[in-house]
Amino acid sequence: MALPMTREKALNMLKEFDQKESDMNHYLESEAVMRALAEKFEEDVEYWGMLGLLHDVDWSLTKHDTKTHLTKAPEILRKEGFDDKFIEIVLSHGYGWDCADLKEKKRTEKVEFALAASETVTGLVHAYALMRGKKISDMDASGLKKKFKDKRFAANCSRDIIKECELIGLSLDEFLGISIEAIKKIKDEIGLI
Repeated sequence: MALPMTREKALNMLKEFDQKESDMNHYLESEAVMRALAEKFEEDVEYWGMLGLLHDVDWSLTKHDTKTHLTKAPEILRKEGFDDKFIEIVLSHGYGWDCADLKEKKRTEKVEFALAASETVTGLVHAYALMRGKKISDMDASGLKKKFKDKRFAANCSRDIIKECELIGLSLDEFLGISIEAIKKIKDEIGLI
């Protein structure tokens, strides 16, 4: 699947918006997990990675009113040459939420479940790393699963969305393991050790 821009250009585009460091970390983590899933399922690694990187492309413009999140993304992505399919997959991570008239929509495709689970699990992984003194290098799935079961920990991370990993054929343990390993690979870029 052809992409209209390189990863470097996509990163530069994101940086043109007023980004918080934590938001950029989230984009990079989402990209890393999506790339790992693409490798696992023999999908297009660059395409899936770009979905992870750009899934919240309008967040810096809409976070003041979360109901408007994903309303500007289609225009931004279309202007950069992304096709309707790419844009629809990006929007799919907002299905079920009260934003951009997406509350009644449901994910149906493997890549949609992968993106939603991936971008959501990053919050859980990052919060657990911060709790451990920013340390991810020795994090394992069993420790993260204990935090997953504690609904008070990283309470904004929807456990139900993370469990959509099961809809792409992964157990929760396997998905948590893949996610941790993917984020470990970029730990230096996102301030973890």
